[in-house]
Amino acid sequence: MKEELLKAHCNGRLMLFVGAGVSANLGLPDWNTLIGRIAEELDYDPKIFATYGTPLALAEFYKKRMGGLGSLRSWMDREWHNTNTDITKSDIHRLIAQGNFPKIYTTNYDRWLESAHDAFGVKYDKIKSVADLVKLTEGRRQIIKLHGDFDLEESIVLDETSYFKRLNFDTPLDIKLRADVLGSSVLFIGYSLNDINIRLLFYRLTEMWGSSNFATARPKSYVFTSRPNPVAEEVLRHWGIEMIVSEEHDPGKALTDFLQQLTA
Repeated sequence: MKEELLKAHCNGRLMLFVGAGVSANLGLPDWNTLIGRIAEELDYDPKIFATYGTPLALAEFYKKRMGGLGSLRSWMDREWHNTNTDITKSDIHRLIAQGNFPKIYTTNYDRWLESAHDAFGVKYDKIKSVADLVKLTEGRRQIIKLHGDFDLEESIVLDETSYFKRLNFDTPLDIKLRADVLGSSVLFIGYSLNDINIRLLFYRLTEMWGSSNFATARPKSYVFTSRPNPVAEEVLRHWGIEMIVSEEHDPGKALTDFLQQLTA
C-alpha cells in the first residue's frame, strides 16, 4: 500500500470516485440488459436493435420516441434496487461507508452507497443538483451524484444529449468538483481503464490542476484496478494519476482486499 495514499486517507484528505464496477458486485443489470429492455419497450429485436448505435444513441432514440425516460426509469429503479439485496453483506460498501472519505463522487445512479451509509450508521448529505448545495451540514460526509440520481429524473445522464452536456464540465457540480479536487488526493475505484468516459474525467482533472496557480502542489491521484495495463499506466502517469494494480484476479475480492488495507 502506498504510504502517501494511506496518509491522505488517515488525514481525511482522500476523495473517493466510485464507478459502476462497485455496483456490479451487487449483481446489478449492465448496459446490455438495459439496451435489451429499451428494445423490448420499442418492439425491436434486442440483438438487432443493439447494432443500430451506441448505448447512448439508443437511449437517445428511446427518449425521443417516448417523450422522456418514463417507464424505463421506473424499470431501472426497480431492477437496480432489488429488495432481496442485503447491502450489509457487501464488504465493499461497508468499507466505503466506514472509510475516512469526506467526499464521495459517483457516476452511478443507484442508491446503494446511500443505503450502505444508512445501514452502517454513517451520516451524509446527498448532492444531486445545485439545490442541494445550499443544504449541506458542516463536517458531514458528502455523496455527490455526478451523473444523476433516480430521485431526480432530469439529473440522469443516460442519453447522448445529457451526456454531451455533461462533457461541458460547466455545471455548478463541476465548479464544486474543481474546488474539491484542488485540496485532496483522489482515488478512483470501480472504473474500467478502457472506458472513454472515465479517461475524459482523468484528463479534465489534470486540466483543472494545470490551469491553476498551484499545479506543482497537486496531491497525488490514484486509480485501483485488478488488471495490469502498461499502456494506460504510462498515459495516466503523465496525467499525474498513479495506477495501483492488484495481483488478485477476482475483481470483487481484489477491491475488497485493497479497501481493507486502506481503511484498517
